[in-house]
Amino acid sequence: MELVKNLSRRQFIDGEWVESSNKATRKIINPYNQEVIVEVAEGTTEDVERAILAARRSFDDGEYANETGEVKGQKVRAVADKIKEHREELAKLETLDTGKTLEESYADMDDIHNVFMYFAGLADKDGGELVNSPIPNTESKIVKEPIGVVTQITPWNYPLLQASWKIAPALATGCSIVMKPSEITPLTTIRVFELMEEVGFPKGVINLVLGAGADIGDIMSTHKDVDLVSFTGGLQTGKRIMRQAADHVTNIALELGGKNPNIIFDDADFEVAVDQALNGGLFHAGQVCSAGSRIIVHNDIKADFEKALIDRIHNIKMGDGFESSTELGPLISKEHRDKVEGYVEIAKEEGATIAVGGKRPEREDLQDGFFFEPTVITDCDTSMRIVQEEVFGPVVTIEGFDTEEEAVRLANDSIYGLAGGVFTTDINKANRVAKKLRMGTVWINDFHPYFAQAPWGGYKQSGIGRELGHHGLEEYLETKHILTNTQSEPVHWFGKQ
Repeated sequence: MELVKNLSRRQFIDGEWVESSNKATRKIINPYNQEVIVEVAEGTTEDVERAILAARRSFDDGEYANETGEVKGQKVRAVADKIKEHREELAKLETLDTGKTLEESYADMDDIHNVFMYFAGLADKDGGELVNSPIPNTESKIVKEPIGVVTQITPWNYPLLQASWKIAPALATGCSIVMKPSEITPLTTIRVFELMEEVGFPKGVINLVLGAGADIGDIMSTHKDVDLVSFTGGLQTGKRIMRQAADHVTNIALELGGKNPNIIFDDADFEVAVDQALNGGLFHAGQVCSAGSRIIVHNDIKADFEKALIDRIHNIKMGDGFESSTELGPLISKEHRDKVEGYVEIAKEEGATIAVGGKRPEREDLQDGFFFEPTVITDCDTSMRIVQEEVFGPVVTIEGFDTEEEAVRLANDSIYGLAGGVFTTDINKANRVAKKLRMGTVWINDFHPYFAQAPWGGYKQSGIGRELGHHGLEEYLETKHILTNTQSEPVHWFGKQ
């Protein structure tokens, strides 16, 4: 395949492209037709150990960590330039690997470029601060220093985008990194490491390991030489990382998904709300941590809203992400489609109604891919698993409400708190509701937009810490207080004569 013909199949450890220590490989599958795209190295714990030690050595040597903020910013900006230069190639690789539409992949590359540019701009902006000292003849300064060696684990749904949220701030602060992309979708991350090699970093600063988290993930959160574990993925894995990191009191940054409510009031712009509900729930086949999979609609318009959603869903075009007419691509794998199908069956058993979809498409040209029809499930309540658990597919549920207080109560009735939407023409009501929602991001009359300047993360079991914005940079920094006595004299506390 021409697109991957010259792509490295190996890991990047201590400045070199290397095979797995046991020569193992993994087939990377195109979710559109199940064809093998390429085989890449399948790393081992020995490989990860080597990568972590290389990162430790490079950080402690300080060649990159002690560079000026200006130099670090130049390096990160150079990576941004490479991504912009190779935008088309990277977008096509992402669509090939994930099945998402090419239009979305192009948008991802633009966002990734912006993320690197944003953090490049922050690299030299913090020169520390002087604080007033209550102790005579002393000077007190607060400085920020890179946290050290960082292991980074990213999910399969937005492979390079999620990687950029971690790599850019880590390099802007001077950390050394060990990155592990999802074993299902590693191709664009591999390519960007090739581009970062061209930019040039000291040996050991950037390391890439490949393989399944079940096999090599544990060492990334238990190793004594790791200072921070940054993980985006499932809740159960996040809990496991928390437990493991506790052994060495290792810092953690976790983004663990959500079950995100989208509240539609009866005074909302109806057409906008319907359109945004579709966008919020079905974008990238619903394989988005912030997907608006819980639609909570005022009972006065609920029946009309359901009908409008269903009418629009009948017109959605499923297909190959490389085709310009495609609106909805496949799910990522057979195993994941099985999981989504399982949740639909559970919903039926619990008394919900499958209003549209809920099965694999019958079109002959879609049979080789992991497709699942966009699905609306009605007659739902918060006691149901389909309402409480993250399905991560093109499936939305609908609940009704009568009062503002009830809408807030329903929306907050979840272990998650990542994001949510509020649709109403009453801005005062919108702000009241937004204030009461226990979520890291609340959109008013919109759903899904994010950008590098604003923080991303969740309340409750949606995670710990923030990515993006200056808060995302702070995750990779330690705070140090330096006090200087300008007129030092003996204290005479002990052993006075």
